[in-house]
Amino acid sequence: MKKSKLVKAMVAGILAVVGAATISCSVIARENNAQIDSIVESGLKLIEKNYTITECNTNDYTDITMYGIMKFHTKQYEIEGLGNLSIMTTDMGMMQMMSFMITSFEKKVPLCTFDFMYIGNKRKSYVEFYNLVEDAKTPEYTGILDTLNNLKASFDDVEEIPYKGNWYDNYLTVFMHKAIGSKQDELNSKLFCDSLSAYLKKSEEVEVMSAEAKQKQLQIIEEYSEGLITKGGISTDFFKKNLGEDMTRDFFNKVFFGTDRYREGRQ
Repeated sequence: MKKSKLVKAMVAGILAVVGAATISCSVIARENNAQIDSIVESGLKLIEKNYTITECNTNDYTDITMYGIMKFHTKQYEIEGLGNLSIMTTDMGMMQMMSFMITSFEKKVPLCTFDFMYIGNKRKSYVEFYNLVEDAKTPEYTGILDTLNNLKASFDDVEEIPYKGNWYDNYLTVFMHKAIGSKQDELNSKLFCDSLSAYLKKSEEVEVMSAEAKQKQLQIIEEYSEGLITKGGISTDFFKKNLGEDMTRDFFNKVFFGTDRYREGRQ
């Protein structure tokens, strides 16, 4: 074979491999997005079993673009009698992500957050509950933690992702950081649904706080939110680098934590 033909054959072979890989990546991304959409939908349905929810207008933060190509789509809901729900999803081709967080301003229950990363055929699933309340030692509150710890034990046989620790560990209570394969997507959905369902059922049993108690809890949440901005956090640092500190704080206050909605005079 002549050199020119050999080169053409090699180029054609490379292009074929690249094309196949691109198609495969596209298929996996589509499947991952479908899984994320399904989990989000399941989460909203679970909340609606226990609470009335109303979607809020996220205005300029509905779609956040970073690095020119990364687009985060956000949604926000008011959970009547509980607090704020924020949902963020993004598709970066090789990786899809979802953040699903409930911040309680109405009841003395933990902040509940789910961060799921789909990287090809691998999943990294982070389920975390934070003590952002004035007193985390009341029987009512410790009963919630006991329920969550019992749930955690049922997933002990799923591979745990090593945790390096951070400054906000004094807030972090029950948590699960799991590595799950794509062939275990049902398990991933179960991790999400079981955790959220247990949290919601226990929270429904808790009475709405007094106006004074709500303000104290709001202050704790604001201190935590501000701490992420000033002291740093993995996701927060990423947002600060792209949006700047002021815009990140505004996003946190208006949408992510939703503290603006619960300040004095707006409850």
